[in-house]
Amino acid sequence: MTLALFDLDNTLLAGDSDHAWGEFLVEEGLVDAEAYRQANDRFYQEYLNGELDIFHYLRFALQPLTRHDLNDLLAWRERFVEQKIRPMLQSRAQALVERHREQGHTLMIITATNRFVTEPIARLMGIEHLIATEPEMVNGRFTGEVAGVPSFQEGKVVRLKDWLASHGHTLENAWFYSDSHNDLPLLRAVTHPVAVDPDPTLEQQAKAAGWPVISLRG
Repeated sequence: MTLALFDLDNTLLAGDSDHAWGEFLVEEGLVDAEAYRQANDRFYQEYLNGELDIFHYLRFALQPLTRHDLNDLLAWRERFVEQKIRPMLQSRAQALVERHREQGHTLMIITATNRFVTEPIARLMGIEHLIATEPEMVNGRFTGEVAGVPSFQEGKVVRLKDWLASHGHTLENAWFYSDSHNDLPLLRAVTHPVAVDPDPTLEQQAKAAGWPVISLRG
């Protein structure tokens, strides 16, 4: 079995779903607009800079999920996907996914963004397997805490190794596509690392290592 792994935000999507969810919450009046938008933008910049404290960020990002009934959250999420995610879909990204599907590869999105936000996006793209940061849920309500290891930086490698062990598979001949230097640990772990519309740090590292650099935009 050959794995084709895809980062989600700014790789398969022409934008960041986690940041867009925050914008959606602001626009819907579900959070304090000024304070939430400022924090959302600050955390996103820290992510881009490679300076993000993932647990500090997740305490912020998961808090709105604790304040509402699950049925309301699911209804808002459906609207979010239509309003924010569909415009981020890229025909070149979908074509890349389909090329791997046609070769019989096992497709997976592996993302630091939480499962509540990303699960419907994986379904929309027809990708069966998803490793995402897991929001803790107790008695049908989100607690605001994280269950297990966040799939961020080295955490992606940890989570993927756990998945491989539970499914009896290996990383032999695996592909991984990402835009971010935050994904260097996993890019270095696969047979076929590919930088996609990379940030400057990843672009430099990819060129030095002789990895392919491609664009899915346009």
